[in-house]
Amino acid sequence: MTATDSAVESDPALRRRVDVAVVGAGFAGLYLLHRLRAMGLSAVCFEKADGVGGTWYWNRYPGARCDVESLDYSYSFDADLEAEWEWSERYATQPEILRYLEHVADRFDLRRDIRFETTVERADWDEASTRWRLQTSAGDEVAASFYVMATGCLSVPKDIDIEGVGAFEGEVYHTSSWPHDGVDFTGKRVGVIGTGSSAIQSIPLMAAQAESMTVFQRTANFSVPAHNGPHRADKAAELAADRKAYRDSAKWSRSGVPMVRSEIGAFMVSDEERRATYEKGWAIGGIFGPLNTYMDLLTDKAANDTLAEFIRGKIRDKVEDPATAEILCPTTFPVGTKRVCVDTDYYETFNRPNVSIVDLTVDPITSITATGLDTARGSHTFDAIVFATGFDAMTGAIVAVDINGRDGVGLAERWAEGPRTYLGLMSVDFPNLFMITGPGSPSVLSNMVVSIEQHVDWICDTLSHLGEQGLATIEPTSAAQDGWVRHANDFADITLFPLADSWYMGANVPGKSRVCLPYLGGVDGYRQVCDDVVARDYLGFRIGGPDGERVADGLIRELMPDVGLLLEAMAELGLPPLETMSPEDARAFMAAAATQRAPGPDVGEVVEGTYPGAGGELPYRLYRPSSPGPHPVVAYFHGGGWVLGNTDSDDPMCRDLCVKTDALIVSFDYRHAPEHRFPAAPEDAAAAVRWLGEHAVSLGGDPSRLAVAGWSAGANLAAVTCQTVRDEGGPAIAGQVLLCPVTDGAADYASMTDNAEGFVLTKSLMDWFWDHYLAAEQRSDPRASPLRAETLAGLPPALVVTAQFDPLRDEGDAYAAALDAAGVKTEHLRARGQIHTSPMAVDVLPTPAYVRDEMAAALRRFLGVDANDGAEA
Repeated sequence: MTATDSAVESDPALRRRVDVAVVGAGFAGLYLLHRLRAMGLSAVCFEKADGVGGTWYWNRYPGARCDVESLDYSYSFDADLEAEWEWSERYATQPEILRYLEHVADRFDLRRDIRFETTVERADWDEASTRWRLQTSAGDEVAASFYVMATGCLSVPKDIDIEGVGAFEGEVYHTSSWPHDGVDFTGKRVGVIGTGSSAIQSIPLMAAQAESMTVFQRTANFSVPAHNGPHRADKAAELAADRKAYRDSAKWSRSGVPMVRSEIGAFMVSDEERRATYEKGWAIGGIFGPLNTYMDLLTDKAANDTLAEFIRGKIRDKVEDPATAEILCPTTFPVGTKRVCVDTDYYETFNRPNVSIVDLTVDPITSITATGLDTARGSHTFDAIVFATGFDAMTGAIVAVDINGRDGVGLAERWAEGPRTYLGLMSVDFPNLFMITGPGSPSVLSNMVVSIEQHVDWICDTLSHLGEQGLATIEPTSAAQDGWVRHANDFADITLFPLADSWYMGANVPGKSRVCLPYLGGVDGYRQVCDDVVARDYLGFRIGGPDGERVADGLIRELMPDVGLLLEAMAELGLPPLETMSPEDARAFMAAAATQRAPGPDVGEVVEGTYPGAGGELPYRLYRPSSPGPHPVVAYFHGGGWVLGNTDSDDPMCRDLCVKTDALIVSFDYRHAPEHRFPAAPEDAAAAVRWLGEHAVSLGGDPSRLAVAGWSAGANLAAVTCQTVRDEGGPAIAGQVLLCPVTDGAADYASMTDNAEGFVLTKSLMDWFWDHYLAAEQRSDPRASPLRAETLAGLPPALVVTAQFDPLRDEGDAYAAALDAAGVKTEHLRARGQIHTSPMAVDVLPTPAYVRDEMAAALRRFLGVDANDGAEA
C-alpha cells in the first residue's frame, strides 16, 4: 500500500476504494465492467434504474426499436455470445434489446458490481491522492483511481419549454420514461407534441388505439421505411460466412456497419439513373438505404436537394390530403443533417380519420391548460398528452453530475460554450476521467455498439499500459485538445450539418451552445486516429507517475479533412511518381489528369492569343469578365516546376480569379526545361509583362492598373519579374500575389524535410524540377531564387501565401519576412492544414476556397477595385 493509499484508507468518510468507478449500465457500462474484471481491476458501476439496459431500460414507448439492424446492433467481443443469441427480426424492439442486455449481464455475472437505483451526485478530483472522490445518492463516498462516464448520448430528456407545463390534469406521458406496464389509449383523445424519432415510431401504434389523435409538429422530419421483417438474406449470409471478417469490416467502415461506400456524385449520372438509384435505396430502407447512394449528399446542398425532393415525393404519394402532406414534408434542413428516422406506416397514419396534425410554425402552442393546450388559433381538449420532445444529447448526462477537476474547476462551467474534449474521450484538467462515446467522437453518427466497444477497448488498453508502466494519471494537453476541437469543427464545416438546427448541433436545447457534437470523420478514420495516438506514445497526453510527468504534446490530425480525404483517395489509386517519368510522359500524364478536373466558373469570354516571348512567339489565354471594361489587368504564370504546364494548366484558378477580381486575367505560357533551361522562363515572363503593359488597352484592359500573380514555379516567375521590371524601369506593377512560391533553391529548409513525402509535391519531385531547370551552381542566381536578390526594396506590395504541409513553406515564409523587412507592404497568409496543390482544387476542395478569396481580395486592393461591386475605389 502506497502512502496515498494509506491516506485514502484512513479517511473515515470513505466507505470504499476501487480502481474504476463507472456510471451507467447500458451497452457501454456492461462491456466495460466485463473488460475491467478480466484485467483484474476492481470496479463499481452506479445505475439510476433498478435494472440494466440504459437507454433500452427507459425508452419503452410503443414501437421503440433500434434504427440499426439487429445483426449489427450487438456486441462482437465474444463469439460464443454471438452464437447463442438469435435476433427475431431485422430491427429489434425495445423489449428484445433489453432482454439481450439482461442476458449479457447474467451470462457474465455483471450485476454483482452494479449499484442499482443509485446516482453519482458529485465527483471531485483529489490531487493529493490522485483519485476521484464520488458522493452518491445512497450517501456513500467512493474513491476511484479512474472515473468513467458510460451514461449514453440520449439519456437525459430536454426540459419542456412550453408555458403551463404541469397544468394539465389528464394523463401525461414522456416517451423517454414510459410506464413499464404500458398505456392503453383506447377511447381517449390524445395529443402528441413532437415529431422526432420516438414520435414517428410510436404515433402509428397509439393512433390505432386512440379515439382521436392530434400531432403537434414544430419541424417535419425525414423518415424512410424500415421494411421490418426477417433479416436481409444478403447480410445474414455475409455474417454467417465469416463472422470475424464481417465484424472487422464494421470496425473499419464509415458508420460502423459494413457497406460499400459510394464513390459517385449525384450529378455524375442522369436524372433517370439517379432516381432509379434512390428507388433502390428506398427499397432497402433504413438509415443507410437512401443516404449511401451518392458520396456527396452530405457535402453538396444541390446534390442533397435531389434526395430531399425524392423523399418529399414519397411523402406526397403516401399522404392522401395534399395540405397534410405538405405539412409533413421537411423543407428547412438538408436530409441527413438531422438523424433520419426509420418508420413503419408513419406517413400512412395521417390518412386515418382520427388523426390530424397542427403545424406549429403557423399555429404555435401558447400554453398547456388544465384540459389540454391552447394554440394561437384555438384550444384543444385531451384525455392524455404525450411529450416526445427529445433529449439534451451527448452532453446532458455528463454535465448533469457535479464533476469538479483540478483546482475545483467544474466540467459544466468549462463546457459552458460547448464541450471541449480530446478524441471525445477526455478533457483538460480532468485527469483519469473518461467518457464513452462523448462529444468529439463519432458516437451518434455511427452504429453505437461498434463505437462503444472501440472506446471501451481503448480505455482498458490505456489503463493496462499505465499499470504496466507504474503510472497513475493521464489527461490531454491543452494544445492537443484545442487541435482536436478545431479538427472536428473543420470536418463539420465541410458538411451540411451546420445548416440544421438539430440536436447534433445542440440546437434543440435553449441556451445550449451551437456546435457540432459528434465527430464527422467516420468510425474508420476515428479508429485510426486513436490507434495513431497510442502508436505515437500517447500523443497529446500528459501522463504522470511517481517519477514525475512525461508529456507527448502535439496534434494528431492537422491536415484539413477534405485535403486528407483527397490524399487517401490518391494513395489508393497507386499513381506513379512524376519524378520517375520523363518530362514528355509527365506532361502527358498531367494533361490526361486535367481532363478529369472540375472546370471552374464561367467567365465573360476566353480568348487565345500569342505574345512575343524572349525567344519567339508564345501562347497566352485571356479571361475577360462579363462586366463592361476597361478592366484592371493581371499577368498570371502557371505552376509546374518550369518543366510542366501550359496556358490550360491553371485554367480553373484563372477563371476563379477573373470572376472574383473583375479583372482581365492573362495566363502566359513560357519556355520550359529541359528543352529550354534557365534563364529562358524568367526572360519570357519579363517579356510577357512588358508586352501586357504595352497592349493592355487593345485587350480591353487598363495598363495603369497592372498586377502579377502565379502559383509555385509561376509564383517564382512573378516574384522574379517584379524585381526585373523594377530594375529595368517598368511597367509599373501595382501588386504581386505569390501562391506557394519557390523562392530559394540554394538552401535547405526544415519544411523540405518535414513535408518531404505524402503531400503531392515531394522533395524528390522538387529536386527533379530543379535538375531539369538549371545546374546546381545556378540555384543561387536571384533570377532562380528571388530571396537571393541584392535588395528587395522598392518592390510592389505583395500577398504571399504559404501552405502548412508544403515542402516550399519555409522558403515562402522567409520571402514574406524579407519583403516586409525591406519595407515592402506585405501580407502573409499561412494556409493551415493545406498542401502545395490544394488551393488549386477549384470546386473540388471546400477548405482552401478562402485562400483564393484572399488572393482575389488582395488583387482588388492592389488594382483599386472596390470589393463589393467591382467599381473603382
